[in-house]
Amino acid sequence: MKNFQFKILNCDKKTKARTGIFKTPHGIINTPVYMPVGTKGAVKTVSPEELNDLGAEIILANTYHLYLRPGEKIIKSFGGLQKWTNWKKPMLTDSGGFQVFSLAQEKGFTKKNLKTLVKIKEDGVEFKSHLDGSTHFFTPEKVIKIQTDLGADIIMAFDECAPVHASKKYIKEAMERTHRWAERCKKEHQKIQKKRKIKQALFPIIQGGIFDDLRTQSAKFIVDLNLPGIAIGGLSVGESKEKLYHILDIINPYLPKDKPRYLMGVGSPEDILEAVSYGIDMFDCVMATRNARHGSFWTLNGRSHLANTAFKNDGNPLMKGCGCYTCKNYSAGYVRHLFIEQEMLGLRLLTIHNVHFLVDLMKQIRENIKEGSFIQFKNRFINKFKNEKK
Repeated sequence: MKNFQFKILNCDKKTKARTGIFKTPHGIINTPVYMPVGTKGAVKTVSPEELNDLGAEIILANTYHLYLRPGEKIIKSFGGLQKWTNWKKPMLTDSGGFQVFSLAQEKGFTKKNLKTLVKIKEDGVEFKSHLDGSTHFFTPEKVIKIQTDLGADIIMAFDECAPVHASKKYIKEAMERTHRWAERCKKEHQKIQKKRKIKQALFPIIQGGIFDDLRTQSAKFIVDLNLPGIAIGGLSVGESKEKLYHILDIINPYLPKDKPRYLMGVGSPEDILEAVSYGIDMFDCVMATRNARHGSFWTLNGRSHLANTAFKNDGNPLMKGCGCYTCKNYSAGYVRHLFIEQEMLGLRLLTIHNVHFLVDLMKQIRENIKEGSFIQFKNRFINKFKNEKK
């Protein structure tokens, strides 16, 4: 697509890590990149202006939640997500598939839950709103139309993310259904794009659980759709880290080198570093904001928690040497006080630090790939980071 161009700038000689630029209608994304998650149109507790100051280059919004409230037609009437949210850089919307299927998974994966909360048909999925219990039906075509109205630069194909502990038979059926839906998404997307001046890039999603043969089969099928990017779904949902990295390794030979690769829902610092070494370009995860809401924050020595009384009288910043607004202006002791007293400022300051930590990590990753020192940086970072404080 003319509006979307991906170019590799540097390749690491010892790993599959690479840097690149991804041009979109709302600006350039430098890869590898971490994408903060703004589920309902906002990254929790921080403004778009603050995200821009932090160096974020792209954020996510959630199709399922925005469809239910306020509705894609309202957002379209504002001119799309960027104008509605005042975020002037690129945006990505997921398909809502994960949220639809997680309704049943949250109550435990059983056939009864699937039949009660989510009814899967070849045409699409019937589900109940978590807001009021109302019934809705998503088809691949409808999901594409919703995301068209939302107006993000990158949109996702509708997929079924089967639970990691489901049987191989079920995961295979879900994968094959995902493939058929991806074809329908592509067809609907192409039909709509012919009529639109503002273009969107559709990413299909590789599924297949933790099974090597299914992942390989899915990778081949998804790549053959020849769309602007490739997404990898259904990981970091309960499988071991070893299995996560193994899956990335076995599908790598089938992924095109000239298209961005997006690993969905993965965002811990150590997982990002490992995944970058397997050639992944794009990451998203709610961990930065979720950890902040629970009083956790990252430093170069791992994860720490403000419930630790050692921080009560700590006059140092959350992380020495950190350049974020929080660490330049506030002590760990003060931020701990805000968190204990449930002051909103405390959550904001923690979120700013955590998002900055990941955005800055991506910057350092890109610099070390360019300089040919990525593997040394990765090993040094992980060895120090594993010293986790509870």
